[in-house]
Amino acid sequence: MLRFRLVLTPVGGAALIIALIVLARSLVTRNSYEILLASGMLVIMALTGITGAWKSYKLKTLEPGWKPPFPMTANAGMEEKTLITGLEASIPLFFRQHFFIKGVFFPGTDSKGCPVLAGTSVPRGETSSQLLLDFPMSGIFKGEGFGRLCDIFGFFSFSCGQPQSRTINVRSAPFYKKNIFVNVQTGAEDRRNKPAADEERYYMREYTPGDRLRDINWKSSEKIDTLITRISTDNQEKINRIEVHFRNFGSAKTSLEALWLLDRIKAVFAFFLRSLMEQNSSFIFDVYTAGGNWEIKDMEALDVFFESLACLSFFPPQKESINPVSTADVYVFSTACDTRLPEFLLGNNMRPVTLFLVQPFEPENKFWNTIKKTDSYDHEILRISDFHKKGCIPFLRWFQKDLKRLNVQANKIEVFTAEIKL
Repeated sequence: MLRFRLVLTPVGGAALIIALIVLARSLVTRNSYEILLASGMLVIMALTGITGAWKSYKLKTLEPGWKPPFPMTANAGMEEKTLITGLEASIPLFFRQHFFIKGVFFPGTDSKGCPVLAGTSVPRGETSSQLLLDFPMSGIFKGEGFGRLCDIFGFFSFSCGQPQSRTINVRSAPFYKKNIFVNVQTGAEDRRNKPAADEERYYMREYTPGDRLRDINWKSSEKIDTLITRISTDNQEKINRIEVHFRNFGSAKTSLEALWLLDRIKAVFAFFLRSLMEQNSSFIFDVYTAGGNWEIKDMEALDVFFESLACLSFFPPQKESINPVSTADVYVFSTACDTRLPEFLLGNNMRPVTLFLVQPFEPENKFWNTIKKTDSYDHEILRISDFHKKGCIPFLRWFQKDLKRLNVQANKIEVFTAEIKL
């Protein structure tokens, strides 16, 4: 009886209650038509339940697997689907095999995640299928995939096979903007020393951000109206080290608005790193975050870092050490949640600082009074309805909007705004 209750769906439970009520009423009134109708319903349910229970017992060793796309990106939609495999089993007539993924999504690695449920029906005779598993923002998803054997009437749902657990890092949805041009003139080092006599042997190529100004061939550049750089024939390329600070500081009690700001600064940061690495493969990034430091030398290391970036959460504000000796350019990525950002910028006021800042949205008449006309402006919206469309249930405590804009100064500021809507 316990097994029967566990596999009975809400539709099946309602059908069973209605059939029993109709049967009892028909027996009292001696209505043969109602007796036949109710008895037929009960017989169909009994045969369906027995067949499903027997087949699910036969399939208890089945191991259906689910393979999410890598990398998993938020708001990917139909472009990225999870592959379901290991469905090599014969299914009885009037039954369909279903696969569900159930778990908890932690946006911004918030301590309390929101429940997630996604499922699909496997076409009859197929050994694999695809399931749409999507998320509205970055974070971590911890879920379990499991199969169910369901009848086409919707009366029963039987366990089918062994469940498979996964933990997935969800990266931020891409940030689309024109290429960021960064002219790195400081913090450079050579791969190896070169004799002075070798300076005379070189070839020409087009100027690349990070090349030394003294290597530019001005005469040749004037002729073709394009900057040309002298490069040694022994491929003596210069390495440029870029100091980057990703300031993921904020309150432990996060709102959905704060999590959205963090998600968008992650996207801007990822776009910045990838764009510069594609411009010049000799760039080396010294990345400093509240959760640790990284040295990124190539695309492979960059991809590994992006997986870690998806997991970065808010850390409580803390006092940081500042290098007063360095005069190299520094690039800072932060949000309005970073209350110590003005202090950090003041400590680096002797260095050229480029700040990428995500602020909460305010009406334009207030917003434009807080930034320079030369600063850029990009606005992105997260809709709460997207959570429900993607099978996520957000918490009510996330909907508080108490963030205020930061008033900061830097050599160059690129401002982005993020907004929460229904």
